[in-house]
Amino acid sequence: MDLKGKIAFITGGARGIGFEIASVYAQNGANIVIGDINEEILEEAEKKLKEYGVDAAGYKLDVSQYESCEEVVKKAIDKFGRIDILVNNAGITRDNLIMRMKVEDFDRVISINLRGTFNCTKAVIRQMMKQRSGRIINIASVIGLMGNAGQANYAASKAGVIGLTKSTAKEVASRNINVNAIAPGYIQTEMTEVLPEEVKEKMLETIPLNRPGTPRDVANVALFLASEYSSYITGQVIVVDGGMVM
Repeated sequence: MDLKGKIAFITGGARGIGFEIASVYAQNGANIVIGDINEEILEEAEKKLKEYGVDAAGYKLDVSQYESCEEVVKKAIDKFGRIDILVNNAGITRDNLIMRMKVEDFDRVISINLRGTFNCTKAVIRQMMKQRSGRIINIASVIGLMGNAGQANYAASKAGVIGLTKSTAKEVASRNINVNAIAPGYIQTEMTEVLPEEVKEKMLETIPLNRPGTPRDVANVALFLASEYSSYITGQVIVVDGGMVM
């Protein structure tokens, strides 16, 4: 799928699913902007992306702060002239049962996962409307569809991302901007690697394909949604979970 000449901005793009999406886009010709809160890994990620023969830039980004999102978008437009693809991937977990969950942990997850998606979308939408084209891909979660004990904050944030996706899609469709969400299931990342083995085994029992997903499984769908092959798809949630919530 040819993305040559396209400019893609991926939040939380220096590692995990975000970096895998950035890598797949770069392999298909897109120039890459990655934003990440972790400055220590940005430089190495940027260097690896450039090895695919494209241009890449990494900027420190705190998606919970609108001013930070606006600043990175301005830098990206100053460097590349446009933004064709936005992937709202940055996210965190702060799991606990509601009765034990700290209010600040609820607020923090909402501020990164949901408000961060809003902030970056708002920051790029004027440019995309001016271009009369664009793709916005929000990384949600199956937890936002089905809920999960101990993850009320995460489930609420990802359910919110799904609602935000559908509303944004309706607002900008007339400007040839497609907005969709991907809802991953159990994906092997640093975030899931720390789970106890018994938890991982129980999760595998719920997956008909009998294996966890990989970041590449998610990235392949993100590539499709960024390409011309998905030009008639908007406002949708594509579940990548091996059949967990079918």
